Amino acid sequence: MRKVHSLGLLGMETYPVEIEVDVCRGLPIVNLIGLADTTIKESKERVKSAIKNSGFNWPAQRITVNLAPSDIKKEGACFDLPIALGILAADGQIDPGTLDDYCILGELSLDGSLRPVHGVLLAALNLIKNGYKNLVVAEENGPEAALIPDILVWPQKSLKACVQMLHQPQLYRPFEPAANAVNPANEKYTVDFSEVKGQYFAKRALEVAVAGGHNITLIGPPGSGKTMLAKRIPTIMPDLTAPETMEITKIHSAAGALKGSSGVLKKRPFRSPHHGISETALIGGGNIPKPGEISLAHCGVLFLDEFPEFSRRCLEAMRQPLEDGLICVSRLRRTFVFPSSFMLVSALNPCPCGYYSDPRKTCRCSPNKIARYIGKISGPLMDRIDIHIELPPIPYQELSSLKEAEPSAVIRERVQKARDIQKMRFQEENPNVFCNAQMTVKQTRKYCRLEVAGQELLKMGLTELGLSARAYDKILKVSRTIADLSGSQEILEPHIAEALQYRSLDKQW
Repeated sequence: MRKVHSLGLLGMETYPVEIEVDVCRGLPIVNLIGLADTTIKESKERVKSAIKNSGFNWPAQRITVNLAPSDIKKEGACFDLPIALGILAADGQIDPGTLDDYCILGELSLDGSLRPVHGVLLAALNLIKNGYKNLVVAEENGPEAALIPDILVWPQKSLKACVQMLHQPQLYRPFEPAANAVNPANEKYTVDFSEVKGQYFAKRALEVAVAGGHNITLIGPPGSGKTMLAKRIPTIMPDLTAPETMEITKIHSAAGALKGSSGVLKKRPFRSPHHGISETALIGGGNIPKPGEISLAHCGVLFLDEFPEFSRRCLEAMRQPLEDGLICVSRLRRTFVFPSSFMLVSALNPCPCGYYSDPRKTCRCSPNKIARYIGKISGPLMDRIDIHIELPPIPYQELSSLKEAEPSAVIRERVQKARDIQKMRFQEENPNVFCNAQMTVKQTRKYCRLEVAGQELLKMGLTELGLSARAYDKILKVSRTIADLSGSQEILEPHIAEALQYRSLDKQW
């Protein structure tokens, strides 16, 4: 019997897996045990073809493969390569001692070539903790795994190349990542705010929202620019920091959504799921839970177009992550926690036909129909959205104007200055709070004190709109962000007035 070391993925964590292979006399069959899912059970056919097509002999004996520990459900094709090497070692075709110092992950093609698997970055993070230093992966996974210092990554193209490396490691060199791989500053975008004609009020609201990390809803008729504006929000967000880059790359690696040859995400995520998405796909889950769209949008933007068309279960499931910045997925034996601190940007029409607020087209929706449409979004959910504004149709003069609008780079400079002010404000008492939207109740009372005129204006606005206590806090936080953008230490009456404008739609909920 021979053992091969590997790692299994469980949510956002990995655990050591020992692949025990026994080749003995008996009928030539393969038994896979150890709570393996269908993908792993199918690996015996992939492994058999890969061994034969790589020039090795398939043992005509009874083969038993055990994935230990046997009390944890395992899934994925990442155990193909270690199973193949274990069979070759148990059959005496390779030296078993060469496998002792390596942790091995990889999916096999029928011709013996290696395919990348997800979760490699998480495996590399926990490698030393589990007692290993050398990691063998597919060539495409090399840049991702090599982001972690103090480990040696050996990317390979095929099963045959892997065997050669194990026998003669002195002829090979571990993968070396590019310099500053996790510092993706000044990434260029293909879109820009200068391409958006008109909608100055909406642009200002988006600037305030990004500066303070506030959630925002855009309401307007079709063609008013809601989607166009939303897609350009990442272009005015501050550059990713190295810790943020590593965190979002881990999430995308666990979900199998990591793309690109660098092995690292260099831009803030922008996720735009269809309104037919299931609750599990949105918030995460499954038999072995994986991150959902709200976690893939961590440190970035989650754009929900046609907001009322999402199922009620999906919308209400977002209330916890919007409040806490994380999502808990509970299973019988344990609870999985996925980070989900994102900026929610939602868009909807003012009525089912979309033309309720359009002066050029007639709306044919009845008041009851409009009320049912808007009523799909609950009041508690709207309370968690800091800013909601109306977008009017764009007039011809604006569309045909040749005047260049303000570019994203200029807006980003103002946003960055406001974020720097907030970072300085919170870093001593709570470094985990880096924008106004994340302020606790105690911090809100401390940093959002109002003058008498501002208090009277806010009292009048709250009385007319009938806002909740949570909405009151939201207005204070947005006012604090507006003051930061203007460079003011105090929240003045104009800042409160502007913040109240961004809550004018509360009367509809």
